[in-house]
Amino acid sequence: MASRFRAVRTAVAVLGAAVTVTMTAAIPATAEPATGLPTGEVTGYHVNVGKGKLRDILAKVFKVELSDGSTVDAYCVQVRRGSDPEHELVEQPWDAFPDADSPFHANRDKINWILHNSFPAVGRKALQRTLRDEGVKLHNGGLNREEAISGTQAAIWHFSDGVDLNRKNPLPVVGKGFDKDVLALYDYLTGDANEGLGDQPTPALEVTPTELSGEAGERIGPFTVTTTGNVTKLKADLPEGVTITDADGEELTAKQIENGTDLYLDVPADAEQGAVTIELTARAGIDTGRLFVGENYGKGDKTQSLITAKSTRTKITVTIGADWAAAPPTTTVPPTSDTSTTAPPTSTAPETTTEPTSTSSEAAPVPQPRNTSGLATTGASILMPVVIGLVLVGAGIGALLVLRRRRGA
Repeated sequence: MASRFRAVRTAVAVLGAAVTVTMTAAIPATAEPATGLPTGEVTGYHVNVGKGKLRDILAKVFKVELSDGSTVDAYCVQVRRGSDPEHELVEQPWDAFPDADSPFHANRDKINWILHNSFPAVGRKALQRTLRDEGVKLHNGGLNREEAISGTQAAIWHFSDGVDLNRKNPLPVVGKGFDKDVLALYDYLTGDANEGLGDQPTPALEVTPTELSGEAGERIGPFTVTTTGNVTKLKADLPEGVTITDADGEELTAKQIENGTDLYLDVPADAEQGAVTIELTARAGIDTGRLFVGENYGKGDKTQSLITAKSTRTKITVTIGADWAAAPPTTTVPPTSDTSTTAPPTSTAPETTTEPTSTSSEAAPVPQPRNTSGLATTGASILMPVVIGLVLVGAGIGALLVLRRRRGA
């Protein structure tokens, strides 16, 4: 019994080691979306959207420098949080907005409509014509850049943070003519014309999932590519025999990868356990409405989130990973080498009820007398002791007679 317990303990230890190897062998592949730092700004006017510091806050378009050196224009969507140029921003989907209680979640389609229908996505002159078509009277010769930035940013804050532009004193510093233009633009962007634009902009480059596992002999995948541009580079340090293919097993190059392409990792059956990382680079457009969040926002390093105000093209790299286990060895039963003859099959003839003939040299047993008294026979005849008793009685009488004769003589 003790040996059986020792065997069980050994098996558990081996299983634990196998799990450890599997866990440490997997590569935690991660996507690397577009990143950037706020390096500049184009300012508007100071606007009044609340109390305290919000009574005099500068509206601006941020210039975010991306990792490839290009820049993208962006507005703020967190009015109560300051910008920290020391913390890198990472492109994220709308659902990754870091403030769970923010009105941004309910109003992001309204914000997206503003971005697509106002400055700088729409030029000042085109925006000015739209306002006049809506019956809006502009002052000071038309809509200048500062007015366009101020009215647009105030409208975005209305939906992202639930604040309103002060109608009596929208611009606490500049003159009356400018504040009327800003208020007119604000009313247009937050009014009935804003029907919302609910389609989230397509990621510039995304591969899902970011990691997969499999077994040698399998085609691991698919990894699905989503992009607004062209994949220019496919990089991977692949073990011998391992290839990147499509669903039919045809090897792929960077030029063949486009939006919607499915990638697979074809691993030969004799491959040892291994893992790889695959790097895709694309020259793609970051669309208007893409969200940028502080890279370490959830770890306490909080900087205001920005949303792109105008699409731009940039170089983006995404890294994915895959790992696989070696195929289990195939077990075959070897042919038997035993040359010993086997006993012939026994006869299946039915058994007979005939008594076998005795071959013993001993005399057959004397048959017992028939029991006619109705008593159970115990195996010995009752006549034998009676006969013996009569013989003995007779012998005694004979001896007594002989003795008397001798006395009489």
